[in-house]
Amino acid sequence: MLISLTACSSQGSQNSQSSDSSKSSAASSASQDSGTASSAQESGTASEAQVSDTPQATQDRETIYQVALLQSLTQGYYDGIIKVSELKEHGDIGIGTFEGVNGEMIVIDGKVYQALGDGTVQEAADDETVPFSNVSFFDSDTTLDMKDIADMASFKAELDKTVAEKGKNMFYMVKVSGTFEKMYVRSELKQEKPYQSLDKALETDQREFNYENVTGTVVGLYCPDYMSGLNAAGWHFHFISDDRSKGGHMLELSFKEAKAELDITPEFSLELSDNADFQSMELAKDVDDAIKKVETDVQTNENSEDNGEDNGEENPRDDT
Repeated sequence: MLISLTACSSQGSQNSQSSDSSKSSAASSASQDSGTASSAQESGTASEAQVSDTPQATQDRETIYQVALLQSLTQGYYDGIIKVSELKEHGDIGIGTFEGVNGEMIVIDGKVYQALGDGTVQEAADDETVPFSNVSFFDSDTTLDMKDIADMASFKAELDKTVAEKGKNMFYMVKVSGTFEKMYVRSELKQEKPYQSLDKALETDQREFNYENVTGTVVGLYCPDYMSGLNAAGWHFHFISDDRSKGGHMLELSFKEAKAELDITPEFSLELSDNADFQSMELAKDVDDAIKKVETDVQTNENSEDNGEDNGEENPRDDT
């Protein structure tokens, strides 16, 4: 099942260059392949519908495509819904995870990378399956030269200025390239059934990696506040090094200078599973505290690994 949400410019353009020159409206709908509404069948796979009058090529480049909900992942639905090969049809940049939360996903330049719990990174196989992801086709709509960023809070604050200027109710994909004095990331060990909730799984199976002076790219997604029931409102970042050997879910960073490119995206598509287990989940359940925990918590224990020079500092923590 594919649900689409579109923000339309008053001038008919897909991307508004100024929040003062456009008005946004949203419409959502869901249907089967024929474009008419019907109930999903229990097949264990995702069923897809197209709901748009926009030409396909244009729609694809202006859409955030999401597999399932962050809320379903947080509650412990780790079964794959689509294959990596299918995911790549919907975007060339993005973030996510893999069946069994077997590592963190970084999509960049059309390739899907898997940052594993042992600290290694590999290109994901096309038949690997995906329980949660956000991807889009990247077009740089605006750029930002970022300097003297001391921590995650100041990093978000700088990006938020652009969001406030361009429109806080749009979606944004961002990639930030540079050499990072500090890059603190996490991944996790693959889970086995019966699955625990994600916050419980990460209490024991989260693995953290501290890199210094590493060159690479931060890939991030911004969701508007109204998306809090389907994802996490605000920013979510993953990182991958230029040599594709280091990566994960970003917990903390610092750098002297980097270039940020943002893709302002007015459309959103949600792919859901018709699997019986997924359909039985209580997805309206409030899991905000658990989401905050899995997005920001550092496990300051033997699971941490320092991959840079020892600077005597404690593990960083982002509580925003």
